[in-house]
Amino acid sequence: MYPELNDVLALARGAGAILRDFYEGPLTVEHKGAVDLVTEADKASEAYLLGEIRRRWPGQAILAEESGVHTGEGEALWLVDPLDGTTNFAHGLPIFSVSVAFAVGGVVQLGVVYDPLREEAFCAARGAGAWLGARRLQVGAASTLVDSLLVTGFPYDQGSNPDNNLDYFEHLVVRSRGMRRLGSAALDLAYVAAGRVDGYWEIRLQPWDVAAGMLLVAEAGGLATRLNGEPDVLRGPCSVLAANPALHGLLRQEIDAVRAQAESGV
Repeated sequence: MYPELNDVLALARGAGAILRDFYEGPLTVEHKGAVDLVTEADKASEAYLLGEIRRRWPGQAILAEESGVHTGEGEALWLVDPLDGTTNFAHGLPIFSVSVAFAVGGVVQLGVVYDPLREEAFCAARGAGAWLGARRLQVGAASTLVDSLLVTGFPYDQGSNPDNNLDYFEHLVVRSRGMRRLGSAALDLAYVAAGRVDGYWEIRLQPWDVAAGMLLVAEAGGLATRLNGEPDVLRGPCSVLAANPALHGLLRQEIDAVRAQAESGV
């Protein structure tokens, strides 16, 4: 038995209610890395999601940010990010989300990105479009970099790994209308789908970060791929690029040019 989109939405809303209860209250924060945080809110949200999935769809596999792989039978796979934007959350910055996706045979079929503070639920079903409430989503129409508002993010090891996105950022920030760094990859992709930003790229993300958001972009008429143009985003880690079709091609050209320059040592 497979879920329907309303089932995925209910899961995301339930997890979001947990995050709202924790937000701006006393919070236990732990470190997974030097700057990579996990809070009790992450854990409580994930425990709720895993418990509901196991209760309603027993035996299906789950890939969750905090607890990793939970094996199952068949081709179904849930991809769960219980709190995307943990650093923002821990600092009281109100930009974070819940991301829940459902895939069959390596293809994402359903996805929801839920912003619990704004109560915005970005929903998509393969072949049926992407929606925010009653409004069908459509990617923006910008076809040049100078007309584009872009968004990106940086990996947690940016201080120790020279492959840290700063070269792409430096190249594109002066060629676009503006650049934003919001701190939630799932919301970045949802905002591309909604036309709030025109293009997004980021390096070394995990499938749970992007599975729902990439479906949103595709169902809103955009292109959502790995940075090299390959379509498979469920192999992690993955670097991603999302935009309307015209801008996607331009961004790929610019990113490829930066990469080629770095490899040549010029």
